[in-house]
Amino acid sequence: MINLRVAKKEDCPRLMELIHELALFERAPEQVTVTLTEFEEAGFGPKPVWKTYVAEDDGIIIGMALYYVRYSTWKGQRLYLEDLIVTEAYRGKGAGKLLFNRMVQEAYELGFNGMTWQVLDWNEPAIKFYNMYEAAIEPGWLNASLSKEQLAAYKA
Repeated sequence: MINLRVAKKEDCPRLMELIHELALFERAPEQVTVTLTEFEEAGFGPKPVWKTYVAEDDGIIIGMALYYVRYSTWKGQRLYLEDLIVTEAYRGKGAGKLLFNRMVQEAYELGFNGMTWQVLDWNEPAIKFYNMYEAAIEPGWLNASLSKEQLAAYKA
């Protein structure tokens, strides 16, 4: 029986394991540069910026859904689902659906104007999953970012 609950600080090492598993699946393991300390501080420090629900089976965390609040000048406040991860052995067994449904409920309960997330164009199982919700998957947007090192190089 899969149980959902809000993550606690002591869950962070396991959450980082799941994050690394996702990065490996997404073919970008070298892209995870956040440290455990930074991750804990961002979620449980004096100014938390993310919240996570975990899925457990017999007390073992087998999945997570991490979100933060995003503000759109066009849409207002929205829940941004940063990561929806279910460890490989549990995929297809309903944990992802439970976590995603919890995110939908969370966005509704918090009065947000919607929920957004990203999915890689080659991740057919995820796209099929999101299509079950009749999600609008928008083509044509490219991701842009600057690293910490780039920020430092271009500081004013």
